[in-house]
Amino acid sequence: MTPQIEAFLEMMAVERDASPHTLAAYGRDLADAESALTSDGGLMQAPAEAVEAWFADLSRLGLSAATAARRRSSVRQFYRFALAEGWRTDDPSRRLDAPKQGRPLPKSLSRDEIDRLLAAAAARDAAAGLRLVALVELAYASGLRVSELLGLKVEAVRRDPAYLIVRGKGGKERLAPLNPAARTALKAWLTARDARRKPETPDSPWLFPSSGRSGHLTPRRFAQLLDEAAVAAGLDPARVSPHVLRHAFATHLLEGGADLRVVQTLLGHADIATTQIYTHVATDRLAQVVHQNHPLARDE
Repeated sequence: MTPQIEAFLEMMAVERDASPHTLAAYGRDLADAESALTSDGGLMQAPAEAVEAWFADLSRLGLSAATAARRRSSVRQFYRFALAEGWRTDDPSRRLDAPKQGRPLPKSLSRDEIDRLLAAAAARDAAAGLRLVALVELAYASGLRVSELLGLKVEAVRRDPAYLIVRGKGGKERLAPLNPAARTALKAWLTARDARRKPETPDSPWLFPSSGRSGHLTPRRFAQLLDEAAVAAGLDPARVSPHVLRHAFATHLLEGGADLRVVQTLLGHADIATTQIYTHVATDRLAQVVHQNHPLARDE
């Protein structure tokens, strides 16, 4: 990684409060571009023609439109920074056209499938089952991102709150309401969690502690637990993930008549356009219900 890329990443971290995941993605994208443009002098010396040829090669290498679009964004932002710093006097990425990509509808689960998933989670052994039920109930009841869910501190739920104060992307705080089912699941998990703790060891600050390096359950492990519960519930594991529970939260709210702006606030979306994609999912579900149940819509 060049000093210029490192300086760019430092700026993104300090001035734009980019998350570690975002910084890692920028770093990978820029390192890839730097390597591909080595024969042309790297990012700092490559002419526009070389940068455009690099970008055109991405699709030939089999990269998806979404991945190519992300790399284009990384390189364009880097060159804007380079111009502002006076490292370059031109922007060789200015003619890079965004690849056309259809925005896929988010995966979701029906209410019945959520119930089956919860039943399968509850059937696991004692504390493990209580933990998984609490995880699923929290994710589905509040629409938390997986990082927000697994990063919850135990003190945040000790007093049986009706809502959580969540710090999301960009350090922005929002309220995440908890329904009675989620609160009941949390109480059961807290009782089991406290019973498991050895008296001679200090209590972990995390709601879902783990012996791993982070100190709390990891997204990968949570996804594995959901896969196991999905199989037990007779669901396709490919359709179940921590993020799908967030999608189900938003979709079911809209199906129930919730205002789009309210759902945007609950999800912590900065742009309502990000939330609008769920209206398509809800509309498709409603159309399917009409087709299956209305007497004039049924196929003879």
